[in-house]
Amino acid sequence: MGRVAGVDEFDEIEFQAARTGNHVRAAVRMSKLAQEVDPGLRGEAHVRAGEQWMMADEPQPAADEFSAAIEDGGLVSAEARVHLARALFGLERESEAELLLAGLTAERDTVSPRTCDLLAELFTEQGDLNRALDWTTVGVERCIQLGDEAELQLLLRLRYRLRVDLGLGEDDYDRMLDGTPRKA
Repeated sequence: MGRVAGVDEFDEIEFQAARTGNHVRAAVRMSKLAQEVDPGLRGEAHVRAGEQWMMADEPQPAADEFSAAIEDGGLVSAEARVHLARALFGLERESEAELLLAGLTAERDTVSPRTCDLLAELFTEQGDLNRALDWTTVGVERCIQLGDEAELQLLLRLRYRLRVDLGLGEDDYDRMLDGTPRKA
């Protein structure tokens, strides 16, 4: 029986890719390792391999990895459908990407704050600052519901920058950045 790859091996590959800039090599290695990992980690392995393919500007193999993560159904640290939508936009398959995003929108009351952050980043990349702002607001509200202070601060800062870019005035959530409590 062969050795099973683990999280530490993926971390090391990511570190080397960040150091060398060789994301293709990292993506190839991770894609192979994703087939060998423990089933409970397989979805996460496919997401991480897909992220490397995206950094290598290779959206088709990235889409394949993100699709494999979705099919696996295992736990992942980041919503694979957001990553797949990003890859599909890169492949100019906008209608497929929008279909995935519509599914996430239908689940907006239950998505994780991290997913809201990823969606806001995706919409910012797409130049849709209004949708990005909407998702940061959903994320802030989810953080408050879940008591997620770390992600809350990230989303509040992103939300503030988006509001400034859109020319919007300060609101209660913006004031939370300086420690002023939100009005009920």
